[in-house]
Amino acid sequence: MSDTTWDPSKPILEIENLSISFFTRLREIPAVMDFSCSVMAGEAMGLVGESGCGKSTVALAVMRDLGKTGRIVGGSIRFKGRDLTTMGEEELRKLRGSEIAMIYQEPMASLNPAMKIGAQLAEVPMIHQGMAKADAWALARQIVADVRLPDPDRILQSYPHQLSGGQQQRIVIAMALMSKPALLILDEPTTALDVTVEAGIVDLVKALGEKYGTSMLFISHNLGLVLDVCDRLCVMYSGEAVETGNVEDVFDEMRHPYTQALFRSIPLPGADKNTHPLVAIPGNFPLPHERPQGCNFGPRCSYFVEGRCNAADVPMSLLGGTRRHETRCLRHAEIDWDAPPAASKAVAKMEPGKVVLKFDDLKKYYSVGSSAFGGGSKKVVKANETLSFEAREGETLAIVGESGCGKSTFAKVLMGLETATSGTIMLFDENVQSSPIQSRNMDTVSQLQMVFQNPFDTLNPSMSVGRQIIRALEIFGQGSSDAEREARMLELLDLVKLPRAFAERMPRQLSGGQKQRVGIARAFAGGAKVVVADEPVSALDVSVQAAVTDLLMDIQRKNRTTLLFISHDLSIVRYLSDRVMVMYLGHVVEMGTTDQVFSPPYHPYTEALLSAVPIADTRVIKQRIVLEGDIPSAMNPPPGCPFQTRCRWKSQVAGGLCDREVPPVRDLGDGHQIKCHLPDAVLAGMEPVIKMAAE
Repeated sequence: MSDTTWDPSKPILEIENLSISFFTRLREIPAVMDFSCSVMAGEAMGLVGESGCGKSTVALAVMRDLGKTGRIVGGSIRFKGRDLTTMGEEELRKLRGSEIAMIYQEPMASLNPAMKIGAQLAEVPMIHQGMAKADAWALARQIVADVRLPDPDRILQSYPHQLSGGQQQRIVIAMALMSKPALLILDEPTTALDVTVEAGIVDLVKALGEKYGTSMLFISHNLGLVLDVCDRLCVMYSGEAVETGNVEDVFDEMRHPYTQALFRSIPLPGADKNTHPLVAIPGNFPLPHERPQGCNFGPRCSYFVEGRCNAADVPMSLLGGTRRHETRCLRHAEIDWDAPPAASKAVAKMEPGKVVLKFDDLKKYYSVGSSAFGGGSKKVVKANETLSFEAREGETLAIVGESGCGKSTFAKVLMGLETATSGTIMLFDENVQSSPIQSRNMDTVSQLQMVFQNPFDTLNPSMSVGRQIIRALEIFGQGSSDAEREARMLELLDLVKLPRAFAERMPRQLSGGQKQRVGIARAFAGGAKVVVADEPVSALDVSVQAAVTDLLMDIQRKNRTTLLFISHDLSIVRYLSDRVMVMYLGHVVEMGTTDQVFSPPYHPYTEALLSAVPIADTRVIKQRIVLEGDIPSAMNPPPGCPFQTRCRWKSQVAGGLCDREVPPVRDLGDGHQIKCHLPDAVLAGMEPVIKMAAE
């Protein structure tokens, strides 16, 4: 593999006019059309866009791994000057893994569950470079240390299932780096991870890119992450590149309506559900075989001109300046890009009403056997520790924290899927903490409903949309006849802004955002007064997130619903919540209004969470606080303060108090509470984590 013909001043990866189709028995489906982009040596290129726009297809084409039905039907992909599309299998095998490596979204899909980590890592240089076994293991140990994993020797002797999700993803990155590839393709590498783990992985990827001089193609739908990681950016829509340029140019001087629409549908600092609501992109993504004439984005674009934008295919055009900023928009020079969005309309803030839900000293412990088969002495998992809070009518209370902090356990106890170990839950003057769902009366069940994270798993695939909603109405005793229930079902489809014709559709005929709307309609079928929304938008595209979030707010205003919004996305939490509860290892460590929780003084854990949030705004300056280590096990929590093993402020507390005693709940005024030993003077001196550059 000689690179002597390649000039390092030229792009390491050059994709020109690439077209990719998938061939089914019925038709040819064009997935990517006329796509061009280039990556220079040592450069990180971001590829962003909604699901189905062709990002992963481009990455798989670079790896020449399109499966049996996928085919490159036009254009070229040159790596170090050599065309990958004309290479034979043997040449490709030498390139893959050694010069071009790929990191996938789901780490467990890339790891062999039956092999120790060390053997899996050492295999890479032994196969690709013929390295001796001892040298390969030494290199594996060095790279495990490079990806900042504690105790590399223990990690090398572990199996994948013995590592957390974040540790598994670091191992996959280490595996990709074992042969020091020239090009690293990362396909949504942090989607399944907590925001704090994501921050560590992002810092790691940037540092390793600099250390090894690796070029990167970074695929993501998270614009904040792309701003953190990438030098250049390519925005894709429906199989085409629609805008490409330096990250700062595209963020600050966007020149394509789709790029602008994406930014308007994500909650940046300053967005507010009442005064500055998000603007969802109207309409739906076109199916690959139903693309419109002319500009693909035309039917959803507010700047569309009939007879011009749909007259012929729109080419990419170079904008002024020296930094290769291009757009696929005929009208880019005529549009006032600084004009505020017309669709945004302010609404009055809703005042919360009476208390409808009250938790008092709730504890939930699980008892588990210590051996794999349940024998041996019992151990206790302390999932929730003395939870106390209340929620009011018409209020949105956000519950945030990393995986394993007890958010979903508390939701299960509230819903009656689990019963509490001790404490009380009052729901509309009824004590429900000890009553499982099967012993609750139908009024209680219908008034307390849940919207789940994954809309694909919550609908019956063999039942039409309308029938599923009618079934919920029957169970909740709504309507005295089939005709009444049918009418109510159609009203619920109106409520979630779905066409009434969707009543006849099967779930497989709906997009992810449409399925989530059906889930919301079903949750409100019994006139729910309290709705637990467990990560309801995390599986959805950003443009769909905006629509679903605003839909929840609309329904809340109409019905004065109390919304418990469980999320790890603090940008959305800041946008829609009235109060925020921060959980860590079963404890509520901070509680207050959204403004209180997002401004200092913070609990040290809240501070770290805020610093980890990727924000797609070049004006934002953030403190970078990356948490060391993993969340301790709820089976063996640390003594004293649950957060003390990862806290950067611990040295400010005298006498080892953090190691010995669980902190008391302290009221900082106006209902702002934190569970922390830090002295008042230290809290008062805390700096804001997120600042705007102009401040």
